[in-house]
Amino acid sequence: GINAEYGGVLNYYTNYYYKSNLSSMATNPALKCKEQGNAAYKAKKFNEAIGHYNAAISLDPTDITFYNNKGAVHFEKAEYDAVIEVCTAAAEVGRANRADCKHVAKALARVGKAYSKKGDPENAMKFYDKAITEHRDPAILKERAEVIKMVKEEKRLAYIDPEISKAEKAKGNEQFKAGKYADAIPFYTEAIKRNPKDCVPYSNRAACYTKLMEFGLAMQDCDKCIELDDKFIKGYLRKAALLKIDSPQEAKAAYSKALELDPNNMEAKQGYQHCTNAVRQLPPRREQRLP
Repeated sequence: GINAEYGGVLNYYTNYYYKSNLSSMATNPALKCKEQGNAAYKAKKFNEAIGHYNAAISLDPTDITFYNNKGAVHFEKAEYDAVIEVCTAAAEVGRANRADCKHVAKALARVGKAYSKKGDPENAMKFYDKAITEHRDPAILKERAEVIKMVKEEKRLAYIDPEISKAEKAKGNEQFKAGKYADAIPFYTEAIKRNPKDCVPYSNRAACYTKLMEFGLAMQDCDKCIELDDKFIKGYLRKAALLKIDSPQEAKAAYSKALELDPNNMEAKQGYQHCTNAVRQLPPRREQRLP
């Protein structure tokens, strides 16, 4: 039948390719060295693998795969300067000899990866960008995205300065005291960027949002404030103030937390009592009945 005929044709071409490959290895000593290098690499005999790839390159310096494979071995050995040297040469050889763009992209991406391992994201990005101009491999794009993420995080950390944060917070406080709540927000935001672990600017910005009736944003800042420092009483007081009209039960819980921190806090005492009374006046919940 057709399937049997198709299977016969497939087997024919598979056997033909296999025999051709063996024949090319027999007639091309460079390919034989490459295969010996591959076998040594799989066996984690890295120095031996490099020797075979060097032999392949000396026999045929125009084949990019020999360089790429050698670069892979150096990468496994964490010899990143060697990776950069070998894979940069691989890309040049590949372009000069019109190699498949995928092989060129692979070489350039490995250079980028080596720079990333060396803690040099700027050069890593440069080579990843070169790689994707050759071939937009999803794996390369993913590695590039990781470097972008790393660069952003480094910039964020470099921006942190607690002293500048204090100064920005003070500017925000001046605006708040003057009743300029919208003008205070950018200063508190900058204070947060300069010291993301300080809970106070979140609390102060929450107060601004509350004054401006941006209750959702105010609640987010209260929650972040509490997350950063669950011993900071103002976080609970501001959260409770936001909740006490529509959710007195939740507000009562927040006031209770505040009282645990300071049993004599008058705002917490009064708020807790107010919410207790409000909860008592809530209509009883109706039991849901099955239809």
